[in-house]
Amino acid sequence: MSLRCPACGSTYPDDARFCPKDGTRLIAIGASATPAKPMAGVNAPTPPAGMRATTPRQGMEPPQPRRSLNHANLQGEVLDKRYRIVRKVGEGGMSFVYLAQDVATSERYAIKVLSPALAKDANAMARLRREAGLGIRLAHPNVCHIMRLGETEEGLVYVVMPFVEGEILSDRTHRMGHIPLAQASKWVTEIAHGLQLAHELKIIHRDLKPENIMICRDAKGEDYAVVMDFGLAKERKAGSELEKLTATGIILGTPEFMSPEQLRGKALDARTDIYSLALMTFEMLTGKLPFEGRTQQEMMIARLRNDPIPLRRMRPDLDFPPVVEKVLLKGMERNPDDRYQSAPDFADALAMASRGEDPDAPSVTGIFQRIFRR
Repeated sequence: MSLRCPACGSTYPDDARFCPKDGTRLIAIGASATPAKPMAGVNAPTPPAGMRATTPRQGMEPPQPRRSLNHANLQGEVLDKRYRIVRKVGEGGMSFVYLAQDVATSERYAIKVLSPALAKDANAMARLRREAGLGIRLAHPNVCHIMRLGETEEGLVYVVMPFVEGEILSDRTHRMGHIPLAQASKWVTEIAHGLQLAHELKIIHRDLKPENIMICRDAKGEDYAVVMDFGLAKERKAGSELEKLTATGIILGTPEFMSPEQLRGKALDARTDIYSLALMTFEMLTGKLPFEGRTQQEMMIARLRNDPIPLRRMRPDLDFPPVVEKVLLKGMERNPDDRYQSAPDFADALAMASRGEDPDAPSVTGIFQRIFRR
């Protein structure tokens, strides 16, 4: 049990009796804050030489010990005198996500509060600080990026992000059974634009999956896609210190949508996200993944050894232009060198294929350019 001085607020171990600063009798933390008075028949302790005994001014409360906050239930709290917690909107194993409102501007934010165990993990915090620095540069209409990393006086560590409202892509696909080709192509283009900004900044998402895509609605009532949770994002040019943070033997990401090189633990670049995007597109169009297996391990092995199940065999009831399958297969090539080399390249090829055009066919412009170069 710890003791505190009701006059100055200092705390001491339980073997102390009087405050050495002002001579006041110590009380148990949580006991009444009324200043201690000398007991009848007992002389008051004499303050140390050169010090004067002090008492709180009339009307002033002595300092109170720091209160604790429950990270799992913060509704109504105000973090750092700025973010008023409105309600909880989600939770995971190591964090809770809240809708918050700026007390000065009323602007809404998503606040992700880390669990105490994660906040005390030095490696996890080093990684989070790095990701926060990267995320701030990812401001884009199709990306939900980290805006700020903060810590309250009570020791809660939190991340501030734009508040994005909508429906998770996996829920939309499950609800509809499959996404129409034209709609899927539009969302893929938007996702690709967000990824391209990250890739230009040397950042890889590496956990791209339908659960990390939010389908939102703009002021005109049109749906658009936002890439969420760059929490596993990684710079392509990683130094030795960064490599220590992602220890060998630990695979980060979601196995169903990992690229073959990610499953093998190989070096990654932007093309791993392109593979995941192509795999997601296949699932959007069919409601199913193009690899089969009774267990997650069998599906991972199938991705490493087998070719994807043909689009038309997976959904013979849906009429896709044949060239769509060609684009998807190129996006899901096991060798990264054989895939599209940028996310917009894949999105552009899919958009052409959705119109029945072959993106590899020579264009009229290209033919004329070759003629006039001769």
